[in-house]
Amino acid sequence: MNTPLRRVGLAMMVMMLLLLGNATYVQVIKADDYRKNPLNRRVLLDQYSRERGQIIAADGTPIATVEKTTDRLRFLRRYANGPAFAPVTGFFSTTYGTYGLERVEDDLLNGSDDRLFARRVSDLITGRDPKGGSLQLTIDAALQQIAYEKLQGVTGSVVAIRPQTGEILAMVSTPSYDPNLLASHDPDEQEKAWLEYTAPDGPQPTRNRSVAEIYPPGSTFKLIVAAAALEEGANKDTQVDGRPVITLPGTEQTLPNFNDTTCGNGVTATLQEALAKSCNTAFAVLADQLGPEKLRKQARKFGFDDSDLTVPLSVATSTMGPMADKPSVYQSGIGQRDVRVTPLQNAMMAATIANGGTRMKPYFVSKILAPDLQAISETKPDELDDAMDADKAALLRDMMVESEKNTGGTGKLSGVTIASKTGTAEHGEDVGSTNPHAWYVAFAPAEKPEIAIAVIVENGGQQGLSATGGRVAAPIGRAVIGAYLGSR
Repeated sequence: MNTPLRRVGLAMMVMMLLLLGNATYVQVIKADDYRKNPLNRRVLLDQYSRERGQIIAADGTPIATVEKTTDRLRFLRRYANGPAFAPVTGFFSTTYGTYGLERVEDDLLNGSDDRLFARRVSDLITGRDPKGGSLQLTIDAALQQIAYEKLQGVTGSVVAIRPQTGEILAMVSTPSYDPNLLASHDPDEQEKAWLEYTAPDGPQPTRNRSVAEIYPPGSTFKLIVAAAALEEGANKDTQVDGRPVITLPGTEQTLPNFNDTTCGNGVTATLQEALAKSCNTAFAVLADQLGPEKLRKQARKFGFDDSDLTVPLSVATSTMGPMADKPSVYQSGIGQRDVRVTPLQNAMMAATIANGGTRMKPYFVSKILAPDLQAISETKPDELDDAMDADKAALLRDMMVESEKNTGGTGKLSGVTIASKTGTAEHGEDVGSTNPHAWYVAFAPAEKPEIAIAVIVENGGQQGLSATGGRVAAPIGRAVIGAYLGSR
């Protein structure tokens, strides 16, 4: 009789231990995950019972605020100029959770961040209504709006950076969306907007192309090749290939310059002329002469292959691809084949050259603010790498000034010297019938840079197969640069 009782008692003991273990796992180990799960209605109701923190532009302009309501959810999230700032703010929704900065900094904005512990204790003692912390950004509100307006009607992105600090001045992605519809307390309104924004055959406006998409950079990548050559001892007068067309090694495939134009005397050209006229043959051959390892090393110094970069949004990894054979090296030298970059990466490249070769960590959260808007912490500029020697960076800057002089398109600025490089990037399985992407990377004033920028217009915008970086992207970039310098 004792043996069966002992077995029953042992089984009950094991079950009790399992129950205690499960309770510990759920309430301690997984507690934070469950608390942050957007499907947790209790947490959601608790968050809406507190005043969520603000998101504020660099000049103090409110971007995301709250207003009191009379319904069960006491506060409604509101976004000023929502579509223009949506790539940065993301959204805060009762049904679809958080996205963008609203997700990355959710703990601070909802008031549960450890940095607000003292405030929470004070609220408990004094009986004040709890509030979340706020964020002040580096984003220039007026510049963000202008960049957004300039991108209307096309799919693309603009990223602008202050070269000396890494502060992101603008980050625009189009087509965009209105986060106010997803923040609505009306579930039907939310669902209607969500189905429109996430339609499989739609433009996916909630995707921030500035950091989440990678594209072939086209001729803008020639700046990396030129930087590698300069670091190896070349100068602006170094002779490079000037032929109008070459044949890729071991193949019958040809690689021409744009419109089969020649560089220099048709046999050789200077490195400066090759960059100014964007000669494909020169940079394809130069890439092969440098070799994959030197190219990859130089690209990494500019930020390629960095899988951990956050701004604080996560950034897709820019890469050169395998470059497994000579034809792939030739094609990579002109920013094609497997080379892929984010618009942010291309803006970082321009900013690094503008900053004398020093690459700064990009960021757009300037200050963490307490509920009373007093600063808790401030982001300090952070040097990531010395991509190139300052003297070499100055040489490359001067070559980019010549490139801007040779670049067409409207909107050229009087009294401002711009250093730039355009790109017309082929993509797709049938490049002959697929509209190319149009790029423009630049900084200004060239002699003392205040802003660096990258613009991409997917599929050439309205220009179709005749699109070029100079014709399509450069006018947008110049307008944004002009607006920023004009406001200084």
